[in-house]
Amino acid sequence: MVPVLLVLLLALILFGAGFAVQALWWIAVVVLVLWLLGFVVRPTASGGRRGRWYRW
Repeated sequence: MVPVLLVLLLALILFGAGFAVQALWWIAVVVLVLWLLGFVVRPTASGGRRGRWYRW
């Protein structure tokens, strides 16, 4: 009975990790798209040239 429970526990942990990795990939794709859009829709600075859209 213990080996069956260990296998089920391992399957549950791997399923949870797989879901978390999948969610992190989607978050990474969304952040990448927002980052790339930041270069396209930058506000214009004084003098007509493009300013920086980040704060640092």
